Amino acid sequence: MVDDDRELCRLLQEYCAMEGLALRAVHNGEVGVLMALSGNFDLVILDVMMPGMSGTEALRRIRRESMVPVLMLTAMGDDEDRILGLELGADDYVPKPCTPRELVARIRAILRRMGQPHDGPQDILSNGDIRLWPGRRQAEVNGRPLSLTGAEFSILAVLARHAGQPVSRETLSAEGLGRPVTRFDRSLDVHLSSIRHKLGPGRDGRPRIQTLRGRGYQLLQDE
Repeated sequence: MVDDDRELCRLLQEYCAMEGLALRAVHNGEVGVLMALSGNFDLVILDVMMPGMSGTEALRRIRRESMVPVLMLTAMGDDEDRILGLELGADDYVPKPCTPRELVARIRAILRRMGQPHDGPQDILSNGDIRLWPGRRQAEVNGRPLSLTGAEFSILAVLARHAGQPVSRETLSAEGLGRPVTRFDRSLDVHLSSIRHKLGPGRDGRPRIQTLRGRGYQLLQDE
């Protein structure tokens, strides 16, 4: 956890310990980036508002080298910071002030997505030139690797399992993000926009992921 609020860090460390989670806290962005890139942590919690290097800049530097899951802490009602964080590759966000219980629930949802069992060689999701290996959480399109965040991979995997069929926002949020969709939450939209950009257009020039008004989203089926 990278946050300059030492009291909050201490309280969350105590709560996480009771929940069986080991939380290490540092209090500036420079140190946080180095630790996030060390490969010794399963997940990084970044506060957006910090003196010196902001959480947003720390996220930008982390994403240059690593796809370690990142959960952002943002100010209540600050949609701009939330959307920017998601666009830069954050997996999820929690508005401050937050309860330890909510934070731990979001952490567990991300870790569940990242800890799915490994697949055998036959367990590949394939749709045209898109291939996903859920156990390894690796993906490629047209033979080139796709650099996806954990949330992006999970959302694309849900769409790939239902290629050619509409998938509702509720299903995508529940299965892809591990939580119910809420009325004003734009996380799903930002993640989908990023996935579309990374996939590029299909062979017919159309976006590979279609928005179906009132029905959800559909990954175009491609043999």
